[in-house]
Amino acid sequence: MNYLYSINGNHILSGQHGEERFLDTVKNITGKYPAVWGSDFIWHGRHDAGKEIVDMCKRKNAEGYIITLMWHQGRPIDDPPYGWKESIQADLTEAQWKELTTEGTPLYNRWLAQVDTVAGYLKQLNDAHIPILWRPYHEMNGIWFWWGDKKGKNGIQKLWKMMYDRYVNHFHLNNLLWVWGGNAPRDIPGDEAYPYKDFYPGNEYVDVLGADVYHLDYEQRDYNDLITIGKGKLIALTECGELPNSLVLNAQPKWCWFLVWSDWIYSHNTKEQVKEVYSREQTLTLDNIKNN
Repeated sequence: MNYLYSINGNHILSGQHGEERFLDTVKNITGKYPAVWGSDFIWHGRHDAGKEIVDMCKRKNAEGYIITLMWHQGRPIDDPPYGWKESIQADLTEAQWKELTTEGTPLYNRWLAQVDTVAGYLKQLNDAHIPILWRPYHEMNGIWFWWGDKKGKNGIQKLWKMMYDRYVNHFHLNNLLWVWGGNAPRDIPGDEAYPYKDFYPGNEYVDVLGADVYHLDYEQRDYNDLITIGKGKLIALTECGELPNSLVLNAQPKWCWFLVWSDWIYSHNTKEQVKEVYSREQTLTLDNIKNN
């Protein structure tokens, strides 16, 4: 956390989500590896995948990467393996949501079993003294996940605080930096993402505010909104498709890192776009942070 604040406003950490081959793609294009590596925590519900993530995190930490983890959590009403459309992008009724967020109910207990399973893996990383940029319930202001579009204090704000309390006060996981990553607001019918403020749990429960930005939707007003809501907290491009260009980054210097999503590094970015960002003096790569 101290390091992130030390570079705030002056540098941006380069980042890449996904498999080793995407890191190699960055290296092949730019001659450098990114500083941040990201992965997804067992969204499909295979418990053995949790060990794979832990092992990979240990390797990446040893290599010098800053690590960010997120979680496509299956609906608590479903059993694993969790289907993408059938579970993760399905919905909960208002009654189910109320039961989920009421301690002691059957649905709450199913949710608790899920989060406790992941807590076990995060504890292994805690015991190994590996800090994690932890980004649960991402894009919560959008309409496409079961935890999405749940506004207000009894919506995602409450579910976020429930996980925070469980991990921080029950399991005492002190290696997690809590990253609240909304989606860039948009008003496309049937694909909406609503303003950040209705979904934010408060600075007491968040270390970094983030935005997932696709289709070059780097609106200045959305950037300013995050800064206003966070009141001095760090902000980050927690996911992006197309990389921001120099014009955007000059106008939005407070982004602490960017994380390109998986194969978007080559499927939606030209080599010139990648080189432009990585060649900026402000962009930090793996070599920069290893030597810091």
